[in-house]
Amino acid sequence: MTAKTVLIVLTSHDSLNGKRPTGYYIGEAAHPWKEFVSAGIDVEIASIAGGEPPQDGRDETDAVQNAFLTDPKVAAALADTPALADVDTSRFDAILFVGGHGTMWDFPTTEAVGLAGRDIYERGGVVAAVCHGPAALVNMTLSDGTPLIAGKRVAGFTNAEEEAAGVTEDVPFLLADALTARGAEHVPAPNFTANVIVDGRLVTGQNPQSATGVGREIVALLAA
Repeated sequence: MTAKTVLIVLTSHDSLNGKRPTGYYIGEAAHPWKEFVSAGIDVEIASIAGGEPPQDGRDETDAVQNAFLTDPKVAAALADTPALADVDTSRFDAILFVGGHGTMWDFPTTEAVGLAGRDIYERGGVVAAVCHGPAALVNMTLSDGTPLIAGKRVAGFTNAEEEAAGVTEDVPFLLADALTARGAEHVPAPNFTANVIVDGRLVTGQNPQSATGVGREIVALLAA
């Protein structure tokens, strides 16, 4: 049987409103990656602009993050990622949009994000996102123009978590509000607790604590 393949997509935006550096949250890529490779799933990595994507949130005490960053295949991929617009998404069974505050700027405004998600979803694949990664879903539509998340239950970084992080005034919009405005039912859990929502072939996680669970649910859907 042919191995399944997942595309991990990272932000290329590196500034939190000019106040501090940001990028993709390393743990939100590393923990799903571990679930994928443990299940024999092939993983490729892309970013919005290509090249080396900016990083945020590294925890040097996290063995999974360290394994991710030092894995030869991952390290080579991260050193020079392809731009998402240049990736042939027909090769993938699932796509994961990793969080980090940078996503709030470039995920909703990049046409390739919507096209990639639509292609994989309409071919029967899995679309997934974690923490601020669901910013990718805000402007993602199906071929008939309907928002992909309309009528679906989703998780994503909550307004309360944004306030706790002290960046409510720095992000371009509040993610939970934007998801709700597109017709989704945003399902929150207490701040910084694991919360993974599966609605058909859509998998979303609330925060970094949800990253492992998102990976496991993607693996389960691909195995079904």
